[in-house]
Amino acid sequence: MAKLRQKNPRTVRQAEEVRGLEHLSMDVAVNFSKGAQLSSHIHNVCAEAKEAIYTREEDVKFWLEKGVDGSMFEVLPQTADLPGLQRCRLSSELWKPCICSYSLSIEWYPCMLKYCKSRDAAGKVSSYKCGIRSCQKGYTFDYYVPQKQLCLWDEET
Repeated sequence: MAKLRQKNPRTVRQAEEVRGLEHLSMDVAVNFSKGAQLSSHIHNVCAEAKEAIYTREEDVKFWLEKGVDGSMFEVLPQTADLPGLQRCRLSSELWKPCICSYSLSIEWYPCMLKYCKSRDAAGKVSSYKCGIRSCQKGYTFDYYVPQKQLCLWDEET
C-alpha cells in the first residue's frame, strides 16, 4: 500500500463496495493513564477523552491473553444490569445515566487488490493485478455514560 500512487489525488472517489454497518457495544472503560500498555498512540489519539476511553469485552480478553495488566479495565453497567437504562436520545433527563451512540462512516478506503482479465495471443485467459479495490464501511458504537450531559451529540440522530 505504501507504494501506491494516485493519478488524480484530489478527485472525490466513490467506493466500489459497500461493506455495511457494524454495530459495536463498547462495554468496558479503559484507564487513560495506563492505556499506553495497549498502544503508544492512545495518549495522542485520545488526548481529549482522558476520562472516557471505551473498548469491547472481547478485545479485553485478547489483551489479557497477551499479558496486559487487567487493572486498567472496568466493566460498565449494561442494559440488563439497569432495567431503567435507556438510549440517551430518548431520555429527557440530563443527569440520568443512559446508553450513548456514536456513528462513524469511512466513505472510501483501499481494501483489497483488484484483478483484471486479459487474453493472450492463443486466447488463454489470465488475470493480473490492475489496481486497488475501494470500500466503504460504517460503525455505530454504543456505550454507557453516567449522565446524558456527556452525550449531547446523540440528540440529532
